[in-house]
Amino acid sequence: MIEVAQFRNQTIAVLGLARSGLAAAVALKSGGAKVVAWDDAPGRRTEASRAGFDLVDLAADLAGAKALVLSPGIPHTFPQPHPAAARAKAAGVPIIGDIELLALAQKAARFAGVSGTNGKSTTTALIGHILAESGRKVAVGGNLGVPALRLEALGADGIYVLELSSYQLELTHSLVLDVAVLLNITPDHLDRHGGMDGYVAAKQRLFRGQAARHTAVVGVDDDICRGICTALVNANRQRVIPISGNRAVERGVYVANGMLVDDLDATARPVLSMTEAPRLPGMHNSQNAAAAYAAARALGCEPDAIVRAILTFPGLAHRQELIATIDGIRYVNDSKATNADAAEKALICYDDIYWIAGGRAKEDGIDALAPLFPRIRHAFLIGEAADRFARTLDGRVAHETSGTLDAAVAAARHAALNDRRRGAVVLLSPACASFDQFRDFEDRGDHFRRLVEKLPGRRA
Repeated sequence: MIEVAQFRNQTIAVLGLARSGLAAAVALKSGGAKVVAWDDAPGRRTEASRAGFDLVDLAADLAGAKALVLSPGIPHTFPQPHPAAARAKAAGVPIIGDIELLALAQKAARFAGVSGTNGKSTTTALIGHILAESGRKVAVGGNLGVPALRLEALGADGIYVLELSSYQLELTHSLVLDVAVLLNITPDHLDRHGGMDGYVAAKQRLFRGQAARHTAVVGVDDDICRGICTALVNANRQRVIPISGNRAVERGVYVANGMLVDDLDATARPVLSMTEAPRLPGMHNSQNAAAAYAAARALGCEPDAIVRAILTFPGLAHRQELIATIDGIRYVNDSKATNADAAEKALICYDDIYWIAGGRAKEDGIDALAPLFPRIRHAFLIGEAADRFARTLDGRVAHETSGTLDAAVAAARHAALNDRRRGAVVLLSPACASFDQFRDFEDRGDHFRRLVEKLPGRRA
């Protein structure tokens, strides 16, 4: 647990008391701040009150706070600001997030940050794994897993590896990343950023304040990030390492023809066949591996140690996580695929897919997945998006509306057993948010795991 002492004897308001917000309140109070807190959900207010926090409806009264700490899920600009955020802006009160508090409290530590529309969780976890296996003192969290302020206080010899969402980046002002990793950018969360330009601008905050001693690792497999990489190189403020999952890049790290190649010293040295890393399937994971390798090199790890660590990476829960193989059918949990672009990364890795999809749909639906529809034997649709997805699949993919995940797993198992296709996969890759039926994507993935674990049959 980290103490934030920078606001000792000052009043700080905390809005949003889920995991990261409550951790921020505790860290501020431990550091001597007077914390006033609020959450629009009565149950969370009750929990905070029991923990000894003063509750104030911040939409009506900021109680003289010197700063408003906002949970990243709460809007402060688009589509319209929360009333408390609007009140803070009108009063000139700074609006910050938990990552900013971590940066203030742990100024002596080093920081690596990972962002992008897709792949950031796997890349963050992989960088953390490489550093830990290389003997570094490391803590991994942020948007992934442990809230930032519940991490261990590391001090000068430690490295924080943080997954940073666009929401978090907008609330972070003083953090300068020693290594900033931007994987890719495709449309997502556009309502929260006022459109694509605002979303891209939020992602580019990764590179704020970087200078010659810092490193930017940038994917060049999409047009937007390729342009960002070129602009950073031309600005010549920090070291820039381009990375790719499918082609050679000069003075970068890349995967070509299934081989991870280190060209940082202009030697184009092959270091690893990706076939040796089965927990990192597909081109998207090739990009993730290239990014993690480049980041670890920038943080001082030796190439051989990096490769050894990649080979022992256990994979990430809820991201193409193989739960079980039962009667020859693989059951894969890809619950973290909350948009079509993320689901594409899984669909492209398998044939003969019995696809469980649906939930609360994103703006672009699943139309972009049409080139992969021939891989899908049957789709089982759940949640709010079921009717919309059914219209997209009509005439192209056999499908049925299951409604719930329980019904979908049972129906998918039955269909796969009847087809008896070798290598069949029951794939939960929803291409949707989870909030219509589950607390979050982790809750959805955990429920899938429990359902699969109860299935009868012979396990491989």
